[in-house]
Amino acid sequence: MPDLDQWGQSEVLTFLLRYKPRSEDELFDILNLLDGYLKSSSPSVVMAATKLFLVLAREYPDVQADVLVRVKAPLLSACTSESRELCFTALCHVRQILRSLPGHFSSHYKKFFCSYSEPHYIKCQKMEVLCELVNDENVQQVLEELKSYCTDVSVELAQGAIFAIANIARTYTEQCVEILTELLGLQQEHITSAVVRAFRDLAWLCPQCTDAVCQALPGCEDTIQDSEGKQALVWLLGTHGEKIPNAPYVLEDFVENVKSETFPAVKMELLTALLRLFLARPAECQDMLGRLLHYCIEEEQDMAVRDRALFYYRLLQAGVEEVKRVLCSPKSDPSLGLLGDQSKEPVNAWALEFNTLATVYGRERWALTTAQQPVEPSYSSPCADSRNRDTVSEGNEELLKAHPDAGSLSLIPDVALSAEQFEQTWLSLDTSCQLSLPWCGPVHADTIQTALHVVHIQTIAMSKAGAQPWKAYLSAQDDSGCLFLTELLLQAADSELQVSVKQNEAKPEALQSFISALRTVLEAVAGLQS
Repeated sequence: MPDLDQWGQSEVLTFLLRYKPRSEDELFDILNLLDGYLKSSSPSVVMAATKLFLVLAREYPDVQADVLVRVKAPLLSACTSESRELCFTALCHVRQILRSLPGHFSSHYKKFFCSYSEPHYIKCQKMEVLCELVNDENVQQVLEELKSYCTDVSVELAQGAIFAIANIARTYTEQCVEILTELLGLQQEHITSAVVRAFRDLAWLCPQCTDAVCQALPGCEDTIQDSEGKQALVWLLGTHGEKIPNAPYVLEDFVENVKSETFPAVKMELLTALLRLFLARPAECQDMLGRLLHYCIEEEQDMAVRDRALFYYRLLQAGVEEVKRVLCSPKSDPSLGLLGDQSKEPVNAWALEFNTLATVYGRERWALTTAQQPVEPSYSSPCADSRNRDTVSEGNEELLKAHPDAGSLSLIPDVALSAEQFEQTWLSLDTSCQLSLPWCGPVHADTIQTALHVVHIQTIAMSKAGAQPWKAYLSAQDDSGCLFLTELLLQAADSELQVSVKQNEAKPEALQSFISALRTVLEAVAGLQS
């Protein structure tokens, strides 16, 4: 290792991920030998060494925590690098670490303040990090810094800063609502719109700030012009209109101008808001509600708006009590959203993604990006003894080995194959290949179906979530007419997904390419769920 340059060291450290230590003593011998590379002057070597430590020490959380403490200084240095690419990548990794160690970089929060010359994408990442580093000691400084970004010439950055303050408001409500109310005084369209949208979310998540939000709303309607801002304002007026004296009159202005309103979503929100306010203040809203329903039913061109108006009209015919039962039924506990945000993710959930593009792109985007790419080598870990263990049916045991360099596969979209045709074909064919893939936790059917559809693998039938055993049947066809039928099976007590594939033509190259595509999608989905 000392004889290699930085590129060589990084490659060797990455290659060592494939090795599984045979004992605890050997594991710690390796870690001791490579300890010095956590202090390398090369960011690539430091990151590769960090990932190797995290993966090899999967069963030793204390060792993982110690490594993340030691890598803090190199990451902070990279976050202030003149290289924008390196800075952005380091910030993505900081956010990844914070998912498992909230507040890990809190004492260095000033390192994440934005400088004037930084590009927009770096500033947005830094604001996201700042939101996660706020505590009782630095909240005032962080809020003042974010407040200064709210008047930036970039509309997107200014609104991002407002949403960051609203995010902090879930914990530090009073200070944040005060800052957001001050921003309304600037009477800038994009700022007012973002503040009102933030107020809508706060009124839902933090009911204790509803009174302060309602006091700040009067006058906002004159400034907001965009669809999302109008929807947020109308929602607040309808849901909390009994606390806003001029709420019926503001909604009446929207009703008077409904013919010139260009956003159907605003009209739909207006229908719901006015009906809700009618239940609280009927005398002031009855006439305008009738006019709005008449226009939306008789003159409106958008069918979604018209259908909602018809639904509300018929609901009113059923009586006011029925309207209250439908519109004012108990809502979900808003604290559930806050509790979900505070949950820690174990380091092992993302250790294999560390120092890869999955951290930069995000899991979902990276899974879609790589869904049609060849399978990369799998890296072993101490708790993955049976990863990617393949068994091939009798008569085809050398099927995949015989063609290691199979070409890419071109699947055609939307194969017209009914459930009956699938069953008949499936029963008439022998199994060509069987695979066992590691799987943890429940099955999210929608995620699997969406990911498979990206690579043109169609779902014929699928068990409901939570079913035991869980099964799915898939079909695909390449441009030469070769048909691939697949069964997925997950037993309740198993940690592996059983995959069986049948092929209507003996084409080993096509079969290997199909298996590669299918395995890539399933492994990506399994990674998202872990």
